[in-house]
Amino acid sequence: MKAIILAAGKGKRLLSEECHIPKGMRLVCGKPLLGYVTEAINFIDKKDIHIVVGFEKEKIIEAFGDYNFAIQDKMLGTGHAVECAYPAFKDYDGELVVICGDTPLIRQSTILAMVEQHRKNNNACTVLSCMGEKGLALGRMVHDENGKLVGIVEDKDCTPEQKEICEYNAATYIFDAKAMFKALEKVGYNNNQGEKYLTDVPMIMIEEGLNVQSYASHNSYEILGVNTPEDLAEAERLVKELNIL
Repeated sequence: MKAIILAAGKGKRLLSEECHIPKGMRLVCGKPLLGYVTEAINFIDKKDIHIVVGFEKEKIIEAFGDYNFAIQDKMLGTGHAVECAYPAFKDYDGELVVICGDTPLIRQSTILAMVEQHRKNNNACTVLSCMGEKGLALGRMVHDENGKLVGIVEDKDCTPEQKEICEYNAATYIFDAKAMFKALEKVGYNNNQGEKYLTDVPMIMIEEGLNVQSYASHNSYEILGVNTPEDLAEAERLVKELNIL
């Protein structure tokens, strides 16, 4: 098993440009956000983990020098970020974890449970989801009348009906690597953000008849991605409360 951690973002709402600190290096209880994520996937060898970096990349590379890196120079979406790591994985035929570097509350036990479901059901993709309060600015998990996952829609692309959905994409995935990169080639930039969405990949896989499932976490806090000072403060509160350090 190998992994890609997405950590190229500026963290604009965290005022990262003003303080010259990439989002992944912002501290929660004295530890970088990215450090919580690398610990959550430390069952994967460091040599098999690539961190996608961009803004102030040198600071992440210096702090996490035992890992491999891919460079995303232009912020063109999560799908584009994964694509930046493709040269390191073009010959890899196996399971690939894709996870965001700003999710300090993700639990290793949850990821391992996802792996178990992924293997048991011979999935091409397993997506982590969490229930949350109505109206969060996160992608929605869309199911048909039989409860089958049929897609993931980013918040800014949701219809009014989809805005009512309270099951959110927690942005952690397990993919069949070859199937994922093949599907990613078909993803365009035709959306409200003009970005290449990784969330389009599961939909393409579904359309191609591949097995795609969601894994619902019982821990609503795992959905927290740190994008604002308020998120940072909430992450610090929860890390202390849950004794995650």
